[in-house]
Amino acid sequence: MKPVPGAPEVPDYGRHMQGHDSHRSVRATIWVRGRVQQVGFRWWTRARALEIGLTGYTSNLGDGRVQVVAEGSRADCERLLAALRGPGTPGQVSGVTEIWTAVGDGYEGFAIR
Repeated sequence: MKPVPGAPEVPDYGRHMQGHDSHRSVRATIWVRGRVQQVGFRWWTRARALEIGLTGYTSNLGDGRVQVVAEGSRADCERLLAALRGPGTPGQVSGVTEIWTAVGDGYEGFAIR
């Protein structure tokens, strides 16, 4: 898969996993700040994640942020990150923070919680 133009460099925490490559499944836990609740942001995020082929969920947090947990290849998770940081999101994104971990128990589909 080609890198997403304009996608930021992210630390490769997964490189310590044995046999890591861009196609190995990882989990990205992402927090999105800004005016992202009550504007269709979770539905938009779910649609992008499903288009890319990721599993996981998105939920509103009590402090006004949206949390996204996405599992799939590192390259596909980075595509979602680029979409969350790029133009065209509902509302107004003021910041995106993510951490990378190994895949957990796994998810079916991509849910809105």
